[in-house]
Amino acid sequence: MPTAETRLTLTVRRIRQLTPTIKAFELVSPDGQALPAFTPGAHLKVEVQLADGSRDERAYSLVNSQDPTSHYEIAVQLEPESRGGSAYMHGLKEGVTVRASCPRNDFPLAQDGTHHVLIAGGIGITPILSMATQLQAQGASYEMHVGARAPGLMAYRAHIESLCGQHAHLCFDGGDPSKGLQLATLMGPPAPGKHLYVCGPRGLIDAVIATAKANGWEAEQVHFELFASTAQQTGDTGFQVELTESGMTLEVPPDKTILEVMIAAGLDPLYDCNRGECGVCAVDVIDGTPEHRDYCLSEEDHESNSSMCICVSRSTTPSLSLKA
Repeated sequence: MPTAETRLTLTVRRIRQLTPTIKAFELVSPDGQALPAFTPGAHLKVEVQLADGSRDERAYSLVNSQDPTSHYEIAVQLEPESRGGSAYMHGLKEGVTVRASCPRNDFPLAQDGTHHVLIAGGIGITPILSMATQLQAQGASYEMHVGARAPGLMAYRAHIESLCGQHAHLCFDGGDPSKGLQLATLMGPPAPGKHLYVCGPRGLIDAVIATAKANGWEAEQVHFELFASTAQQTGDTGFQVELTESGMTLEVPPDKTILEVMIAAGLDPLYDCNRGECGVCAVDVIDGTPEHRDYCLSEEDHESNSSMCICVSRSTTPSLSLKA
């Protein structure tokens, strides 16, 4: 049975321009065989070539949840400030082949859900639309809230309106956040069996999590997926990290993470999501004060500074000492 580590060769059968910066890619098996199945919220990792010529992977959520073994559909937003992964994808032509992982789902629909509140911003529509498609087919109770600057910038807008009908609530803020999604109102109070799902920019996810917490939602009822890893933030500075078990001291520049520096130094640290969601890369902090940017460690962990996620978190002190 294929696993997420199994490599697939896929042919780009069709490319569609959804918005000025977003393209949809329809991927099929070159020999016409059925593809490994997936469930709504799943993603696959596609091998890309970066601007410097190096190879890497980028995770893209799967849009189609009906007939998932006939083809995969992903959508990619061109990111001018990226390292080149999205530019590589946007440069692909129909008929070429790409290498990818099998689908993996870290963002599934809750099995005990009786009502589902779906929230998407920007390219975060991709897993949310997959969820809505299945919920609509099942006749399940759900509502979908999607935000964008303007109608022409919302990927799959016509499809959302046709598929979801009165379940869909579209919001166009013209770039003014005060006119955007009114989170407290749309999510409402928590209730047994009611689940909240959000995907999109980090700012939207942070706002949804904070609003849900303020309104009394349990963490188990709030589900999210970051569309990309945490980018360098204004004011980020370099720092030194001492790795007590490896016996190495490394310099972490402002535009690199501890994880990236460790890998570049030839180390093999444990990690998975690379977005601060899973906690696989968490290590013990011996000395120094981390700047926590993860979503998986508890508030108690953050306050005690006893551990940190090296894929996203940084340091507020000139140096850190880690058990790694």
